[in-house]
Amino acid sequence: MTRNFDSDYVMGACPEILAAIVRANAGETLLYGLDQYSQGLDALYGALFGTEVRVFPVITGTAANALSVAALLPPYGAVYCHDEAHMMVSECGAPEFYGGGAKLVPLPGRHGRIAPETLAAALDEAGFGRVHSVQPAALSISQLTEGGTAYRPAKVAALADIAHRHGLKVHMDGARFANAVAHLGCRPADITWRAGVDVLSLGATKNGALAADAVVFFDPALAAAFPYLRKRGGHLLSRGRVIACQLEAYAHNDLWLTNARHANAMAARLSAAVAGAPGVVQVHPCEGNQLFLSLATAAVDALERDGFVLHRFPEPEGRVRIRLVTAFNTTAAAVDALAAAIWCRAGSA
Repeated sequence: MTRNFDSDYVMGACPEILAAIVRANAGETLLYGLDQYSQGLDALYGALFGTEVRVFPVITGTAANALSVAALLPPYGAVYCHDEAHMMVSECGAPEFYGGGAKLVPLPGRHGRIAPETLAAALDEAGFGRVHSVQPAALSISQLTEGGTAYRPAKVAALADIAHRHGLKVHMDGARFANAVAHLGCRPADITWRAGVDVLSLGATKNGALAADAVVFFDPALAAAFPYLRKRGGHLLSRGRVIACQLEAYAHNDLWLTNARHANAMAARLSAAVAGAPGVVQVHPCEGNQLFLSLATAAVDALERDGFVLHRFPEPEGRVRIRLVTAFNTTAAAVDALAAAIWCRAGSA
């Protein structure tokens, strides 16, 4: 029984993905994305999203984000994103590197979400046409956010409308896109192209894949330069079938939603189980597969001595914010054991 709640990356790949890799490994195929698995992704994901798409497999979420950004803006462009966005704090300058020096502009927002009025105010002061200023070129929003919360379709549409009116393209970091769709109960299209998103970084690795993410363009014209960017960035795999087959299996029979719904249900179970625990504060609403709690440092130290692996964020005054992440195969027994430990350690801290 796992005691590791540090990330959804700590789990291995799900059986369906592993079986797909074994099948794809047999025999011979064409190279560099000309295999039948890669060639079928546009139609497969076009059906899933209900529109024409171009799909480009990559092996990391950082590559998906950075290369997406590079396709959307000039080197003197600016990308507006939340100040806790993954590309802002956890990608080691990759978006700026692949964007040829493009600048990330952080915006504040409660629970990881950018408010439309915040974006509008920032763009009103952005210096459009001023040669001394980077030029606004893109908005990037995360779904789920870094706070584990989801943007509702209307909020995505409101942000996209502001961005498009100012001439910006809209990128969505969908590392946990499946968890957002599962929580919202919407169609994938409702929070992407129908709401104004131009390109999506679609994450599968956090949700049962071995190593497979994708860049999904909803406007095929925007994808014209992307094959060259992907090759230049080192993400055009010679054995493209190894990644594409994972993305094929991911969409088959709604595996992506099945996995996400289970992970979300386990996080919701944990959230309910620790509600009311002494000295425990839930930092953000639990709207996916992540739970953020603030506890006394002594309680977190005790949980780690108990063998639980947690993701820490320091807080003032002797407290620690922790992130607890559930996955496609997290068990109810593991969740209940963690919840019991939190009640015990929080009460004695």
